[in-house]
Amino acid sequence: MSDTTNEEDQKEDAISKIEETKEEDAISRISKKGYQLLKESKVSEAKACFLKILETDEANNYALVGMGDAGRKESDFRTAIVYYRRCLEHHIGNNYALFGLADCYKALNQYRDAIEIWEQYLLRDPKNITVLTRVADAYRKVRNHKRSKEVYLSVLEMESSNPYAIIGLGHLHYDFKEYEEALTYWERMRDYHGEKVDIRVLTSIGNCYRKLKKFKDGTPYFEMALKREPQNFYALFGLADCYRGLNNQSSSLEFWNRILQQDPRNKTILTRAGDAYRTLNDFENAVNCYERALNIEFDTYAVVGMALVAKAQVRYDEAIESFKRLIQQDQKNPRLYIELADCQTKKGDKRKAVEALESWQQLGIRNNAINEMLDKLR
Repeated sequence: MSDTTNEEDQKEDAISKIEETKEEDAISRISKKGYQLLKESKVSEAKACFLKILETDEANNYALVGMGDAGRKESDFRTAIVYYRRCLEHHIGNNYALFGLADCYKALNQYRDAIEIWEQYLLRDPKNITVLTRVADAYRKVRNHKRSKEVYLSVLEMESSNPYAIIGLGHLHYDFKEYEEALTYWERMRDYHGEKVDIRVLTSIGNCYRKLKKFKDGTPYFEMALKREPQNFYALFGLADCYRGLNNQSSSLEFWNRILQQDPRNKTILTRAGDAYRTLNDFENAVNCYERALNIEFDTYAVVGMALVAKAQVRYDEAIESFKRLIQQDQKNPRLYIELADCQTKKGDKRKAVEALESWQQLGIRNNAINEMLDKLR
């Protein structure tokens, strides 16, 4: 082979390498432009950049992840999953694709799938706090208390004041009705941040006290939340319910009505307001609230409220019929039998009252209040 031929071959190789470098540089520029456009929320323009790359290099990891990120930004999670999966087929273990894919599954409430992907991510990056808190959240969502707590605590070992882990542990214990434990974590957040603590921490602390029936201790936290956001639903609801627990119906009613100003068709709040009016012997407004609730949709509590108004107004026959109908729909609600028996007793028919209570006992369910009432009647 002549020297001329070797020289030509070398030139061709050199030119080929230069062209490859130019092509890589062009792809790199387009890719960077696409990600910059994504940051600026110009999603359509970003997608055009990534698709241009994929026309010449269908396995390009930056373009495939970019298309996944674009889908995620548009909340088109199923399309995003397709691109992340394509990237992982060609680039096994790509952290960006794994992270995006898990986040898509989380957004679709497919927490078990999200956990599987995040666990794969952690095999490569076991101390990534962002991923650890996400996987702990997902375990909480699938009710795996033990594993969720383990992961949150592992985060706190690395970063003792990590807010996501502390708040997550608060939610975890709250979800499992461990309110005292939940309080310890949320109060840590309050201690760390003082007056600047997130309003959701204040309402969460208030809710723990409310669930523990320590209503007086809960009210200051809801009041602090309301000072910041006067229309905050959770603060208004928490205060109303605390005052209800303290049997301060007038104050309770003030906050139920403040919620109804924002949401006049909230069936649950209408029945709570009706109950407050009824307890205050304002039967006209009580009935109005119950009827508004029933006009939205059938509500057992509203019907019970109407029956209790009839009972309070000595319309015993009407109340008795209502309680009998309610019992047919909800045979295992002891309160209905007690109210029915009380109406019959007040009407002077103890025999029927005894029969009503005995019909409960025939269900084979023990209830001390019913047994005590039955003993008194006998």
